[in-house]
Amino acid sequence: MKLLIFITLLLSTLYSSDLNWLHNYDAALKQAKKEKKGVYLFIGADVCVWCDKFKDMTLSDKSVMKRLKEEYVLLYMSRDRHKIPANFTVKGVPRHYFLTSSGKIIHEDRGSREVDGFFALLDEVSLKK
Repeated sequence: MKLLIFITLLLSTLYSSDLNWLHNYDAALKQAKKEKKGVYLFIGADVCVWCDKFKDMTLSDKSVMKRLKEEYVLLYMSRDRHKIPANFTVKGVPRHYFLTSSGKIIHEDRGSREVDGFFALLDEVSLKK
């Protein structure tokens, strides 16, 4: 029983950053309109080494998350668990979509990026807005 409690606490700690992410496309668009922000859609998979690497290496960085939260509503969708609209590609994850609050795709990218590379991507997207 103690082992089960320990594992539950460990998993909740590991995924606590996930609590700030929405998992519903329509809810994310609605929130983005309300907050006058774009949407950052991160599509991953439940079993994906590169998605895990991106989360651990880049999304765990406080400066990355600060910038993302300032500019975007955060939406994570697993191709294994969530209903992803048909206009988004779900093969070849991790996938990154930057959207307007109405759902128009500003920029699309894929792959795991380190912190500096992800900031460069954010700068590139900012130029397209």
